[in-house]
Amino acid sequence: MPLLEPDPGSLRPATPHGPAPDRVPDALAGGSPEPLRGELTALLGADKVLWKVSDLVRYASDASPYRFVPRVVVVAENLDDISAVLSYAHRRGREVVFRAAGTSLNGQAQGEDILVDVRRHWAGIEVLDDGARARIRPGTTVVRANASLARHGRVLGPDPASALACTIGGVVANNASGMTAGTARNSYRTVASLTFVLPAGTVVDTADPAADEKLAHAEPGLCAGLMAIKAEIEADAELTARIRAKYEIKNTNGYRLDAFLDGATPVQILRGLMVGSQGTFGFISEVVFDTLPLDRRLSAALLFFPTLSAAAAAAPRFTDAGAVAVELMDGNTLRASVSVEGVPADWARLPGETTALLVEFRAPDEAGLEAYERAAAEVLSRLGPAAPAAPVASVTNAFTRDARTIAGYWKAREAFVTAVGGARPAGTTLITEDFAVPPSRLAEACEALLRLQGRHGFDAAVAGHAAHGNLHFLLAFDAADPADVARYAAFMDDFCRLTVEHFDGSLKAEHATGRNIAPFLELEWGPKATELMWRTKQVIDPAGILAPRVVLDRDPEAHLRGLKTIPRVDPIADPCIECGFCEPTCPSTDLTTTPRQRIVLRREMMRQAAGSPVQDGLLDAYGYDAVDTCAGDSTCKLACPVGIDTGALMKDFRHRRHSPREERIAALAAGQFKAVETAARLAVAAAHRLDDRLLQAATGLARRAVRPDLVPQWLPQMPGPAARPLPRTARTGAHAVYYPACVNRVFGEPERYWGPSLPQAVVAVSERAGKPVWIPGDVAGTCCATIWHSKGYEAGNTVMANRIVEAAWGWTAGGTLPLVVDASSCTLGLAHEVVPYLTDANRELHAELTVVDSVAWAADELLPHLSVLRRADSAVLHPTCSMRHLGDEARFRTVARACAGEVVVPDDVRCCAFAGDRGMLHTELTESATAREAAEVGAREYDVYLCANRMCEVGMERATGRAYRSVLLELERVTRPAT
Repeated sequence: MPLLEPDPGSLRPATPHGPAPDRVPDALAGGSPEPLRGELTALLGADKVLWKVSDLVRYASDASPYRFVPRVVVVAENLDDISAVLSYAHRRGREVVFRAAGTSLNGQAQGEDILVDVRRHWAGIEVLDDGARARIRPGTTVVRANASLARHGRVLGPDPASALACTIGGVVANNASGMTAGTARNSYRTVASLTFVLPAGTVVDTADPAADEKLAHAEPGLCAGLMAIKAEIEADAELTARIRAKYEIKNTNGYRLDAFLDGATPVQILRGLMVGSQGTFGFISEVVFDTLPLDRRLSAALLFFPTLSAAAAAAPRFTDAGAVAVELMDGNTLRASVSVEGVPADWARLPGETTALLVEFRAPDEAGLEAYERAAAEVLSRLGPAAPAAPVASVTNAFTRDARTIAGYWKAREAFVTAVGGARPAGTTLITEDFAVPPSRLAEACEALLRLQGRHGFDAAVAGHAAHGNLHFLLAFDAADPADVARYAAFMDDFCRLTVEHFDGSLKAEHATGRNIAPFLELEWGPKATELMWRTKQVIDPAGILAPRVVLDRDPEAHLRGLKTIPRVDPIADPCIECGFCEPTCPSTDLTTTPRQRIVLRREMMRQAAGSPVQDGLLDAYGYDAVDTCAGDSTCKLACPVGIDTGALMKDFRHRRHSPREERIAALAAGQFKAVETAARLAVAAAHRLDDRLLQAATGLARRAVRPDLVPQWLPQMPGPAARPLPRTARTGAHAVYYPACVNRVFGEPERYWGPSLPQAVVAVSERAGKPVWIPGDVAGTCCATIWHSKGYEAGNTVMANRIVEAAWGWTAGGTLPLVVDASSCTLGLAHEVVPYLTDANRELHAELTVVDSVAWAADELLPHLSVLRRADSAVLHPTCSMRHLGDEARFRTVARACAGEVVVPDDVRCCAFAGDRGMLHTELTESATAREAAEVGAREYDVYLCANRMCEVGMERATGRAYRSVLLELERVTRPAT
């Protein structure tokens, strides 16, 4: 064991709330039971079988209010793995559930036996027919698919709000739709063909002309059974009419019985049934979509109506006028949203009955958009007394084309979940429900729902897709309190009866049946149609191995089984609704754990009795899986609808693992940083003259002896020492103070780069633009404090944070000059991350500073005054995570476009996870985080590879084999006068 290995017990919860009734039992402390674990390992290989108790726990939760612990998790890589698991399940009488993104809201991605991860190895898109169609693998997110299609002016029909995280497999399996899809653009209507694996292992490609012949040969009983059900439905005119009527509004409850009416052959019927089957009929391995035009011209308005009925009455008029989205927010939703950053504060004073409609038109050209705007104006002019009003100053009720304003409107719409989910009492479970009614009865349904919520003691608020009669609401209750569970049960009984008996609506409009509506399926569909669904399941999956109880369940209280408790963990993490939006952006997603899983694991520790075998097992794994391999980039916060910064939580855990001695050493290093900086540069210079293999061997031995998380691994891509001294500059006449980050004072440029150093380039290009900068003579020994902040060394962080702010205040003459920083992570550190560690006096000084990243300085201040004399043909960019936090990505692209004719940002770009030196402490983290981006970059050659952070450049060079350099170096080159 390494000498300084941290004690896992240092992260043991101080005040566990357990033992909770839904805790993982001690019997699973050792992980997956035998012979299950051994047999699957022998069948698939050890790397595809996740069996530790921490693996089982992190896969037990999804975005739903349910939690079911699998007995084993299989990470399938290909169809052979899928077929092998299904065959094994048949032989052993086991159950199988497929899980991709885990964003399903009703427990469809949870199982109690074999859970198969079909996200990690199942991403990819092939654009066909110049974008008219797209072949997409099930682990591809909607956002990623649309990024590829956008280049062709096309887009997918389904547009769920979870598009950032949800994957195509889940979208099709749940027939998810979204704001604009309605009943015409959803998966059922836009899927051209599917490839899927049936429970018996038969692979069906519905696009294959011989598919029916092959299926009849492989599974004649299935084909006969499907055709028999089709004949029975078609012979019943009343049932046929009822089925058709049910799909005139959005409906994802139960199986698509209209597939029997729309399909003429067994394969055609299966193509329809698989959509919305929620993983109970087979595994969808590939989808070919018919895509839709991407209309890039937008006009939108947020219209405030005096009453709910007035807004509901106006909604269909805008739809008839051509609006692609008409979103409703009731007064309670609007007032609650003021807690969300960016939402106008005066919404808190909106009158009680105020209701807003977000109306958006999209067109391919100027003429089309003008026509829509005229139609919208005509609608508004005819509303009379029920027209929109302006009850508070921020309300304009005007259509706009401004992209930033429109984005603000959508942020306000999405604040529904943010405000209610984030503000719910700690320890409560959040349920997101949706239903649909005929659009003509929208106002009546809203009012009835609000009354029902109030009667059962739930916060009364509603929002939804008004154009389609599709409403959403949230419920928060304590699943650990039997009385609160009974309150939820009573509400669900009343809600389902209200929706079905009073409105003849659908209990699930776009979220699919799942576990919480399965008991109410017959209430909506009636006994005849429901029994046909049971028969369909029996025909396709006679052994019942796939996702039992997800769609069909005769237990009237099935929706109350498996409700997850939410123990309090930490004020940072407690608002987490386990939605999974954070996962695609997390660098460690494919290596260890995600932000959601880090919180899920912590919650399970809190459910356990102190010192239980399960808690010990979770703690043993948590250090590496959660804390060490977190890049700390905090991009999870940007994706999280309730703004949780799991990276900050992991930094706090790093602090908790430090011994007092480690904290003192870190603080001493901060106090003597000038000497540390000098020593680091000398060490880099010395190392640069030694053989890389010798250095790798030496650091490898040190890591094993001391601790991998303390001793960096030497990498061949490490640059040599920075040029000395820094450029000479004058304070007189300077337009800004230039602060070369310590990383750029220690490390030089890439091995094969010939030209000025980064400080020399920044000074030269600023002078060239008539905006000279001044480098203070005493920058040595200062730092943005990120070194200590990222590792959780609070004492050292406090020392350096206060020192740099005091120095910067002096350098900038009390904030009269901007402070330009040449590393984006350091800019973020100085601008934001130091603030919590400052004294009150220094916090006041910091408020007077203007900290500007060098990329923003170049885009805003230099480019307008520079002449570009030469350009590269092509450039590929790696925007850093710090740029995202700073809002500088667009500026980065602007500078790059001045430097190259073609500028490409990879679709699969995300944080490289090098994170200062974390990519040297855990090289596997950066390797995993950059794998997809590296594959995309490596698919072709570019003239230049650009970034704006030295260590990120090292990480990307290691990942791609291409030398990345700062965009400021390239800007200096392309504007340098000929000599």
